[in-house]
Amino acid sequence: MRTKIGLSRRHLLQTASAAGGLVLAGCAFAQAPARKIEQLSPELDKIIATSEPIQELASGFGGDLGPAEGPVWWKEGGYLLFSDIHNNRRMKYTPGQGVSVFKEPTNRANGLTRDLQGRLLAAEHDSRRVTRQEADGSITVIANSFQGRRLNRPNDVVVRSDGSIYFTDPFGPAAPEQWDLSHTGVYRVTGDLGTMTLLLDDLVFPNGIAFSPDESILYVTDFRRGLIRAVDLLPNGLLAKQTDRVFADLRGSEPGGPDGMKVDVAGNVYCGGAGGIYILDPKGNKLGRIVHGHPATTNIGFGGDDWKTLSFTSRSTLFSVKLKIAGIPVPVDKRQKT
Repeated sequence: MRTKIGLSRRHLLQTASAAGGLVLAGCAFAQAPARKIEQLSPELDKIIATSEPIQELASGFGGDLGPAEGPVWWKEGGYLLFSDIHNNRRMKYTPGQGVSVFKEPTNRANGLTRDLQGRLLAAEHDSRRVTRQEADGSITVIANSFQGRRLNRPNDVVVRSDGSIYFTDPFGPAAPEQWDLSHTGVYRVTGDLGTMTLLLDDLVFPNGIAFSPDESILYVTDFRRGLIRAVDLLPNGLLAKQTDRVFADLRGSEPGGPDGMKVDVAGNVYCGGAGGIYILDPKGNKLGRIVHGHPATTNIGFGGDDWKTLSFTSRSTLFSVKLKIAGIPVPVDKRQKT
């Protein structure tokens, strides 16, 4: 009887081991990112080759308090900065060297960009403000309230060639208090920080923000609705009336929605959506999709010496892929007065 039990145990262990191996292999197979460049229009050939590999650069970021976010290329240093919101730190990726911690804490900063002088701007969650880091390391507050009420939770930020700063401010996870704003917002702050203007207050969850190459169009993602909105800008940077429209609908059966967004020098728009990153032409037509195998694309940034490397973050991972066309550089070129 003991022999029978012993054999039975041995058999069970062997079976369990084999089964475990199959389960692990199956899980590994199921979880392996299915990466590909999906062509939806012949026009994609001008932008990226369908054979171009999608590179995973680093992983292990993000968590319940926020994902990896906000990649911005620091050209003169040859490195990329990005946010690790959950772990309250800013990361630095240097090609050929890997990732290191650049700064902590960061007030759980989300979107990052640079102004015309090359200073770093950050949309900070915990402090509910947009800030600028000066050359000496000190912090200047760009915005933390509107009409006497605290901002909600600034999400992303972009700078126009006249120096003005635009940012999105969706609701945060906490219930609003009586001294908080009762609406979401897209704001503009003049370059001298003297005037702050509410541009849009009817988006459910304003998130990513970007300009067309000539800065005549402002794009904003409405994450909860799964849309990119577009609105025309006047020469002074304010909105042209009755020009607000849906630029693209990025909903679908696969996970993912429109979060961070960037534009290349030809006016093509790159934005996360269902199943990956969509590449859209200036009219909103879908040309292709970068399928990276993760359930969300949180933000995007151009970089490299020629600005033809597209870096992007999922909730936990930093990726890159090479393009045939350059993105709009950061800092953007200062507008020449005529």
